[in-house]
Amino acid sequence: MLNAKNLVGWRTKRKIIVISVDDYGNVRLDSKKAREVMDSEGMIAENRFDALDTLETRTDLEMLFETLSSVKDKHGRHAIFTPFAMPCNINFEQMAEEDYEQYRYENLPQTYEKLEVQQPEAYKNTWPLWREGMKKGLMVPLFHGREHLNLKLFEEKLQKRDQAVMVALKNRSYTSISSVEYSTISPMAAFDFWEFDENERFHKIIRDGLDQFEAVYGYRSNHFNPPGGREHPVIHSTLKECGVNYIDTPLIKREHQGQGRYKKEFNFTGKKNNEGQIFLVRNVVFEPTEKRGINWVDFTLKQVEAAFRWNRPAIISSHRVNFCGHIDPENREEGLNALRELLNRITERWPEVEFMAANELGDLVAGKQD
Repeated sequence: MLNAKNLVGWRTKRKIIVISVDDYGNVRLDSKKAREVMDSEGMIAENRFDALDTLETRTDLEMLFETLSSVKDKHGRHAIFTPFAMPCNINFEQMAEEDYEQYRYENLPQTYEKLEVQQPEAYKNTWPLWREGMKKGLMVPLFHGREHLNLKLFEEKLQKRDQAVMVALKNRSYTSISSVEYSTISPMAAFDFWEFDENERFHKIIRDGLDQFEAVYGYRSNHFNPPGGREHPVIHSTLKECGVNYIDTPLIKREHQGQGRYKKEFNFTGKKNNEGQIFLVRNVVFEPTEKRGINWVDFTLKQVEAAFRWNRPAIISSHRVNFCGHIDPENREEGLNALRELLNRITERWPEVEFMAANELGDLVAGKQD
């Protein structure tokens, strides 16, 4: 598989490293106390995201930035994270005031402003630090949807006063939610659907989401990766209209056609869709806190080596949860130690390596830069 996934696609003899990390800006789990309350109410942490994935804290970012700054590429540029990030979250306070009658959202700076008051030891001055990391080029956020949840499922559960959803919301969280109602919809996947015509609603959400992204992060995102990695191409035209030229997509994508019918699409970096947008396919996986019984640094290096062997850029896929320490500081330590080792070994083995953000690679593939 290491070689097979690199057989087709855009080629370069340059040793390019992109680190694409999903879920930044998203409030999934509020705090350790919230997790304990949800546990006591019978809401199970099914996975490490349910157990550990919180909005990035000041310490999370400080330690991440120190790690990224610890290496340099051939141009003297430090390592870069491309966070596929959300600009918006659930407005828990407004929903509580309105007795949870309907979905309400707020933008990320508003979320941080509230958390500075509620949890100052973790969140004081975190948003200014986020902005500083962007200014220094350590973080180049790109569009991951407006919010990291499926609104259809959320609203239907809200209407039924679903116990798990109500407990989660009252604990300023949205995690440990089941999806028994629809086999095709994950609670966290914003663009999942059951009936095909549900895609109609997504056009408005995308337009608003990209406007919100620009307001929050200070520029228009030209690159998109859907939460959960799933969307139907019917929304690509709206993304294009709103300035998105690059789409992050799986190598083999199970594309939902409605009511549980799927078709498979084979993708590769450099492939264009009907709108002329360019696909970028992640060909390296790095999930250092996922317990698979492997040495993640060694495994990831083998994938990077395979990419370079076939003259491909190494697009590393990861998630924020690997670098979260708000619930368990040891989780963050494990993830960042592995990241530091990986970056050191990459720069030692390939001194000609170049670190890039995902949209910079998109520009290179499109011929917009040298």
